[in-house]
Amino acid sequence: MAQKTKQAASLPKPHKVHYEFGGPIGAAGIVFGLPILLNVMYFACNDITGCPAPSLLHPKSLDLEVLKREVGWPENGLCGFFSWDAMGWTLGYYLFNAILHRVLPGTEMEGVVLANGGRLKYKLNSFSSTLFTLAILAAGTFSQGAEFPVWTYISDNYLQLLTANILFAAGLATFVYVRSFEVKPNDPNNRLLAAGGHTGNMMYDYYIGRELNPRITLPVLGMIDIKEFMEIRPGLLGWIILNCAFVAKQYRLYGYVSDSILFITIVQALYAFDGQYMEPALLTTMDIVRDGFGYMLAFGDLVWVPFLYSQQTRYLAVHPQHLGPSGLAIVGAVLLVGFVIFRLSNLQKNTFRTNPNDPRNANVKYINTKTGSKLMISGWWGVSRHINYLGDWLQSFGYSVPTLLAGYTILSAGTGAAGAYKMLDGREVVAGEAKGWGMIFTYFYVLYFAVLLVHRAGRDDDMCSAKYGEDWEKYKKIVKWQIIPYIY
Repeated sequence: MAQKTKQAASLPKPHKVHYEFGGPIGAAGIVFGLPILLNVMYFACNDITGCPAPSLLHPKSLDLEVLKREVGWPENGLCGFFSWDAMGWTLGYYLFNAILHRVLPGTEMEGVVLANGGRLKYKLNSFSSTLFTLAILAAGTFSQGAEFPVWTYISDNYLQLLTANILFAAGLATFVYVRSFEVKPNDPNNRLLAAGGHTGNMMYDYYIGRELNPRITLPVLGMIDIKEFMEIRPGLLGWIILNCAFVAKQYRLYGYVSDSILFITIVQALYAFDGQYMEPALLTTMDIVRDGFGYMLAFGDLVWVPFLYSQQTRYLAVHPQHLGPSGLAIVGAVLLVGFVIFRLSNLQKNTFRTNPNDPRNANVKYINTKTGSKLMISGWWGVSRHINYLGDWLQSFGYSVPTLLAGYTILSAGTGAAGAYKMLDGREVVAGEAKGWGMIFTYFYVLYFAVLLVHRAGRDDDMCSAKYGEDWEKYKKIVKWQIIPYIY
């Protein structure tokens, strides 16, 4: 009888198919649409003619050939999006991260209890890996300045690097999808299918992720938990590296670095550092505990995070903004408030989940549920059910504000436009009629992140409702607000 019970626990529980993100059609739209969106943002907001490109401001008289010249469309068309050289360096980047995961010391930790009663072990050293990598880049920059080949290569091959990472993410998602069909009951390595990732629809399952925690053992490098590795390492580090490359680009263009781009680069790096330093807390998040690893997380971690989240510095590299002490203080205050809410609320949640007997939990109030779990109703988590999301969103707003009323047009040397930023090669950058239109690109992250967090809160509430039943309804009567107290 005990054997049957163990076997049943290792099988995914029968479930009614529940689609998210618009089901198979929505999944297909995201899989094919987001790569196109990032490419559109790259071309439409460029360092050749403007942000947006001048022709886009006059759609009625739009000429395709003129637009191609304005956005820097490759002479060989779509073939110009890809280069083997960029793909080689991209693969080398992931391999380098894997080597650091293997050779640098790290903390060994166990994840949460799985549906089959097992627990996975993780090696955590992303923070030290990032510091090691940035130390190498700092040494190169100290030696060669803004002309350090890493920075110039990224600027000169941004489109090809974007394509290489898109292809890598898609290839990785395909690999884990195909390999997920190897998962069998009572797998000795605790391989499980994600509860919502095996609907039977290929497109949807490919997007959402079939296997919960796919792992691979590589020669010399050993075992790598693909989801945890990709979630916290190459994308966050890539975000920092891209920002640094744009700082170097601004210096090459103007001979100085503006306070706005330096400020954003530093605070976003601190955000990434914080996430990696608190890597143990990742093991209790929705991404690790509930979601499978598919295209959604592969693309999100490896492409969306570094290439979308660095849009502000990409913009400021060409159109510098000087905030001054008062401007920096205001933006810094918004970011600090957001970070304090985000970090302290997540710390309280993680401490309560992993060690309820911790002295810091002595005054925490909670309700017991029929599942044996406890739901906090005091402290940060008595304010709203997803108070950490509010802190996260406030930070995203602070990242975009330094671009002000974004938008610029690049004029040829000698134009003599009033108030223009003059590049070292003589070209002039003015806001002109593009003023405000550039916010489509630099503030897109704020809008997207708000939609993401609201959707994510809804997903979490649905899952908790299914898990806790009437206890969840009782909890919601006590903690009434979803994200923003007294508003939403």
